[in-house]
Amino acid sequence: STSFGGAYWAWMILLFCFVLQAVSYEFQAKPGNIFGPGVYRAFLFLNGVLGTFLLGVLVATFFTGSEFTVGKGNIAGLGSSGFVISQWQNPLHGLESLANLRNLCLGLAVLFLARTLASLYFVNRLRHEVLEKRSRKFVLYNGIPFLLFFLVFLIWTLLAEGYAVDPVTKVVSLEDKKYLYNFIEMPWVMAFFILGVVAVLYGIFQTTFNQRFKKGIWFAGAGTVVTVTMLLLVAGLNNTAYYPSSIDLQSSLTLENSSSSEFTLTAMSVVSLFVPFIIAYIIYAWGALEKKKLGMEELDSDGHAY
Repeated sequence: STSFGGAYWAWMILLFCFVLQAVSYEFQAKPGNIFGPGVYRAFLFLNGVLGTFLLGVLVATFFTGSEFTVGKGNIAGLGSSGFVISQWQNPLHGLESLANLRNLCLGLAVLFLARTLASLYFVNRLRHEVLEKRSRKFVLYNGIPFLLFFLVFLIWTLLAEGYAVDPVTKVVSLEDKKYLYNFIEMPWVMAFFILGVVAVLYGIFQTTFNQRFKKGIWFAGAGTVVTVTMLLLVAGLNNTAYYPSSIDLQSSLTLENSSSSEFTLTAMSVVSLFVPFIIAYIIYAWGALEKKKLGMEELDSDGHAY
């Protein structure tokens, strides 16, 4: 709620991009389309660039901090802001995160990662020699800038100050190389993080240099999920503020001071038991879709080939 309610301009632009994506896929080929397919394809391109970029920028603020304050006394109407607990202190409401170079690095990394994964998917899915060859080239063209921007963000974050929480006093302070120490002090997180990165690299380079290899999306896709999960764990575990305030350290959000009620947490824990079944269903569904490759015949005969 602190992020959505405070950085709402950034989130609204991101959500608007996703709405454009859903609408454009369906309406670009509809009869009576007064705008023409070119307009909707431009919307799709806009979503593919701006949506993924903003998502990376917003995630990066988990490490760089945001400009907000929290007054829990407001929940009882004791503050001057009524019942509003958190307040954003920058009039740009989230767009100020674009002025942080480290945020931009992760934003560009996510942008090129999305393009890389899309190219890997096309290599695996298409039965068309020309398109497959072209997709393999784009795996490399997008994979290299992704790796560069991701490495810059990662190294910068590991060497930068992080937002540490004293386990006794609960005071938040800046600690040098906090996220690097989190990896060291949680070796299982570091092991899975390295495993995820290796899987992504394997998928990219095997697809690029082995012309008979088509399963890169499975390695890179799974590796992306593991890598992102481990990054989020590093941002919030081991006495770390997962959503830090850069202007008021004590307003930073931690797992302890921002958790829901015991009833909500219990309900969420029960629901989370179904996650393995959901993952199994996703794997089964995608496996069924991947059994038949797409060629020009299928694309021409399928009304939903967009």
